[in-house]
Amino acid sequence: MSMRFIGLVFAFMIAAVGCSREQNFDEKVLNLITPQKIKGFDPIYAADLYASNEIGKVYEGLLEFHYLKRPYELTPNLAESMPEVSADGLTYTFKVKKGVLFQDSKAFPNGKGRELKADDFIYSIRRMADPKLQSTGWWLLDGKIAGLNEWRDKNANAEKVNYDEAVEGLKKVDDYTFQFKLAKPFPQFLYALAMPFTFAVAKEVVEHHGQEFQNYPVGTGPFKLDYFDNSNRIVYHRNPTFREKLYPSEGEATDEAAGLLADAGKKLPLVDKVIVNIVVESQPQWLNFQKGSADLLGVPKDNFDQAIVAGKNLHPDMAKKGIRLSMVNSLDTTYVAFNHTDPLFKDNIKLRQAMSLAYDHVESNKLFYNNTATIAQSIIPPGISGHKKEYKSPYIGRNLEMAKKLLKEAGYPEGKGLPELQYETVGSTVSRQQGEFFAKNMADIGIKIRISTNTWPELVKKTNTKTAQMFGIAWGADYPDAENFFGLLYGPNESPGSNSSNYKNATFDKIFAQASIMQDGPERTALYEQLYEMAGNEVPWIYGMHRTSVTVYQGWVKNYKYIEFNHTQVQYLNADLEAKKELLKKF
Repeated sequence: MSMRFIGLVFAFMIAAVGCSREQNFDEKVLNLITPQKIKGFDPIYAADLYASNEIGKVYEGLLEFHYLKRPYELTPNLAESMPEVSADGLTYTFKVKKGVLFQDSKAFPNGKGRELKADDFIYSIRRMADPKLQSTGWWLLDGKIAGLNEWRDKNANAEKVNYDEAVEGLKKVDDYTFQFKLAKPFPQFLYALAMPFTFAVAKEVVEHHGQEFQNYPVGTGPFKLDYFDNSNRIVYHRNPTFREKLYPSEGEATDEAAGLLADAGKKLPLVDKVIVNIVVESQPQWLNFQKGSADLLGVPKDNFDQAIVAGKNLHPDMAKKGIRLSMVNSLDTTYVAFNHTDPLFKDNIKLRQAMSLAYDHVESNKLFYNNTATIAQSIIPPGISGHKKEYKSPYIGRNLEMAKKLLKEAGYPEGKGLPELQYETVGSTVSRQQGEFFAKNMADIGIKIRISTNTWPELVKKTNTKTAQMFGIAWGADYPDAENFFGLLYGPNESPGSNSSNYKNATFDKIFAQASIMQDGPERTALYEQLYEMAGNEVPWIYGMHRTSVTVYQGWVKNYKYIEFNHTQVQYLNADLEAKKELLKKF
C-alpha cells in the first residue's frame, strides 16, 4: 500500500478483518483485525499494507481511487478538482478544497485544528524528500520533481534541513493553489498523489511531537485516533470536524442491484467507531468470525472447506447466518526474494534458476491457496497491461533433474560447497509453514535453508537495511500500472526503496527508464512485455502466485466491495444495527 510490502502471512489476501470484546448496539462499530504490528502512523513511512491501512483512516491525499468504479479511476479528494496540466505534461496545478480542517490537537492554538492550505502539501512533500528522515517512499518521487533532488542533496550534510529554501518544482500560487513541476514526464504521477506517502501532515503537529510524531497522528481524515497499543489494539472514533464528503452515487452497472448504492449521497464516514485488534494467527480470527464478533475476514487456508464449497460458493451453513462471500483476483505477486548484494545471488544466475526449478508451485497452490491462485511466470499479475499471457518461464515448474544440473553448473554439485542460506519470514503459523515448505523443496537438491522468524517491523527493517539474505513476501499494486511492479527490480530503487531485493541489471534499467516516461500505448506495452520476459528469464526472485482475495463478511456489514487500494475503504462501510441484532441470534 500505498506502495506496500505484503508479508505471506495468510494463504489469501486479507481485507479488513476483526473481532471485538463485546457487542455494542448504542453506536455503529466496525471490528477489524490487522495481522501485524505497525511501527507508527507517519505517512512518509507507509511502506506496507498494514501501516497504510491505519494511516488511511486518519490522513488523506489530494486524490483517491473511486470506491465503486471499475476499471479503477482517480477522483479528487482534498483537491477541489483534477489538476490543470500544462501542454508539455510537466506542470500540474492543484486547487485545494476550502474549509477542510486538521483534527483538533494540542499542537494547535487553543487545541483547535486549523484549515488545510497549499503550504501543507508542499511541506509534506519536502518531508518525504528530507535526507535526514529517510522516507521509505522517497523512491516514488526520486528524480521526478524539478529541483527536489538537488534540494535533498544540498541538505544531506547540513546540520538542519532548510525547509524555507525554494524548490523549482514546488510552487505556492496562493493559500489554496499550488503547482508541481516535473523534471521529466512521469505518467504515473497522479497515482502517487493517491498513495499514503504523499498524504498531508501539519508542520505544527510534527514539530510539537518531535520523535514521537508517528504515535500521534493528526490528519484531515474521517477518523481520529483514540487509543494505540501496538501489541493489542487500535481504536478510532468518527472525526467530529470531518468535512462534507459524500458516499458515491454511481459505480458499476451491477452495484445498485448489489445494494452498494443504498447509501448514495450520505455523509461519510458511515460508522461511529472502528476497533482494530492485532491478531497474528488466523485461527483466532476465524473463531471470532464464527461467533459473529468479527465483521470481515480473509478466509484462512485451513478453514477454506468450512467456508467454500465447489471451490467458489459460500457454504450453506454460513449463508443461513446472512454471511456473504467475495472472490476477486488480486493485483499481486508473491515471491521469495534473493538479496542481490550477496555475491551468491548477484553473480550466479544458475543458482537462482536451480532454486526456482526446485520449488513446487503446484503443491504450494494446493497447500496454501486451496488451488485458487494462478502460478506466476514473471512479475506482472493478470489484469495489468504488460502481463504476457502466452509467456511461460523456463524456470517455473518443478524439474529436479534440471535443477540439479544447473546447481552443478553453478559450482555446487548436490549443494556441496554452498553455505546454509537464511530465509526470513514473519512469525505466523502459515508463514512458518511456507518457510518450511520452501526449505523442504530446496533440500531435495541439496540446499540447506535456515528459517528465521520476525515480527513484521523486524522483517521490514532487515529488508530496508539489506541484511535479509532471502525473504518470503508479496507485492500488491499501488496503482494499476505495470511500472509499479517493474520498479521493484529497477536498480536505483534499491533498499530502502521498493527494490528490496537490490537487483541491478543495466539493460533492464535502461528499458524501464525509457518505458516509465511514456504514455500508455502500443509502444510502451511492447517495452513492458520485453521487461516481463526479461524478469522471468533472469530469475531475480523465485516467483510464487498471483492470489485470489477470498473474503467473507457478516450480513450487517454494508457497502463492502473489494478494492485493491483499500487504505481509505473503511469510511465507506456501514453497519446495520437492526440486522445485526437479528442475525446474531443465528450464531
